[in-house]
Amino acid sequence: MSTTATEAGSNPLTAGPNPVISGRRTAVQHVMIYVFVAVPMVALVAAVPLAWGWGVGWSDLGLLGAFYVVAVLGITVGFHRHFTHKAFKARPWLRVAMAITGSLAVQGNVLNWVADHRRHHAFSDREGDPHSPWLFGTSPGAVARGFLHAHMTWFFDKNETNHRRFIPDLLADRLIVGVSRTFGIWVTVSLLLPALLGGLITWSWEGALTGFFWGGLVRLAVSNHVTWSINSICHMIGASPFRTRDRSRNFWPLAILSMGESWHNLHHADPTCARHGVLPGQIDISARLIWIFEKLGWAHDVRWPSPKRLARLSGQG
Repeated sequence: MSTTATEAGSNPLTAGPNPVISGRRTAVQHVMIYVFVAVPMVALVAAVPLAWGWGVGWSDLGLLGAFYVVAVLGITVGFHRHFTHKAFKARPWLRVAMAITGSLAVQGNVLNWVADHRRHHAFSDREGDPHSPWLFGTSPGAVARGFLHAHMTWFFDKNETNHRRFIPDLLADRLIVGVSRTFGIWVTVSLLLPALLGGLITWSWEGALTGFFWGGLVRLAVSNHVTWSINSICHMIGASPFRTRDRSRNFWPLAILSMGESWHNLHHADPTCARHGVLPGQIDISARLIWIFEKLGWAHDVRWPSPKRLARLSGQG
């Protein structure tokens, strides 16, 4: 499943008139990926001794929680269920809002994120999947290496998913392309707005600094690892009550933090479904937000699950 070949025709991912891989990141883009992966991780490690030694204020925790919820729902409801899988339709202003809030998670611009994820579904756990944990085989060493790859090191592959193949619909949307092109602005907002609010709430420079640290960097680290766990853990550990062609699993401990994304087996069985937690007791916060959008008239044509379809997917119908 290697994607390192560069000569056209030598690699099935780069061959043909509409290849899976269409180019390479620039050196600057690649460096920035390293920075935005490494710096929040360092902050997360530093957070433990800092909290133990100096404590953490309620305003910092509030900023961390608020920005986490907004950005992660921007990913789960916006980038994932709406833009990638078209689980519901939304008014233009809501589409822009979801593209912006998803960008606050700093996991890539909306175009790149959606292209990579559609590619993941097209080749899930097979040749071409950008982040399968089964890339290197099934031996203990290969599984450990595959887990790390699926969780985060796949980001460091310089190959870029072909936008024209996977997201022609978004390329035709001027508003969404505009949000993608201004991604740098939303990254800046994601990091500096918690600092600004922290400073205003405490009326101090110290509050601004801790707001930046907890509401910005630590929050990014937590949201990154939760999202990455869907790629790694949820393709390795958990239950699979629905039939799929891959190794997707439900992992209940992440249900709340992931806003319902860790009910991953149903999602791969029925990718366009607006609800992932479809069985009794499966909390799906993202689906509830979509339900609210629908009730307010902001979303329509929502693809809710039906008992008949679920029975068929589980092999009972």
